[in-house]
Amino acid sequence: MIRSHWLKAAIALLLLLAAPGTINARETGSITVFAAASLADVMQQIGKSYEARSGKHVVFSFAGSMILARQIEASAGVDLFISADVESMNYLDSKGLIARGTRTNLLGNQLVLIAPANSKTVLPIAPAFPLADALMGGRLAAADVDTVPAGRYAKAALTALGVWDNVKNRLAQGEDVRATLAYVARGEAPFGIVYATDARAEPKVRVVGTFPENTHEPIVYPAALTKDSKPDAAQFLAYLKTPAARNTLERAGFTVLAR
Repeated sequence: MIRSHWLKAAIALLLLLAAPGTINARETGSITVFAAASLADVMQQIGKSYEARSGKHVVFSFAGSMILARQIEASAGVDLFISADVESMNYLDSKGLIARGTRTNLLGNQLVLIAPANSKTVLPIAPAFPLADALMGGRLAAADVDTVPAGRYAKAALTALGVWDNVKNRLAQGEDVRATLAYVARGEAPFGIVYATDARAEPKVRVVGTFPENTHEPIVYPAALTKDSKPDAAQFLAYLKTPAARNTLERAGFTVLAR
């Protein structure tokens, strides 16, 4: 009985290893992508579509861009990095950690002021607009203004409009833009600053206004393979520039820059 059990187990193992998909997975492994938190929804959609077409599994990790950049610096195993700003990608580039010739500006976005969906506040965004008064004792939700791209864009825009000094001590700062979105969606903050695509993905918030593009640096999402990336990762990066991926990205509200 024991010999029969082991014989059946051995045959099952040989059949498993002989399956084409299994051999391929063992040889190449999953494609590991670190991407800005604002890409969470759309990249998971694209990842599923890519897996259905190619049979290659894509594993994502989402967080603030500089947090991810430092994780890539500290450990191996990441194949592709998609940042929400140029600075975080430049950081990895300066460390020699991205593959030369693979960096591309993939996407663009806009910065918006949001409020809970049931809010009736009208607050046109303009120089010296009364944001501090509109908070009415509450706090302005924003991603960390020192380390997270969305937070840095928010600080720059508020500074350019002359209202930063009035609100800088009244911030509810999140670890990434999705945390900011959640503060407003739950009604814990009367206003927040996020990307237009985040607001579009959350029915519990509404857009109060869009910050003029000249109040902050262009919101650009660069993508690049890491210097030790697996060959399959290059195929996924190429897929992000195809019409199928482009349609998904544009439906989510992103501006597709890469061709």
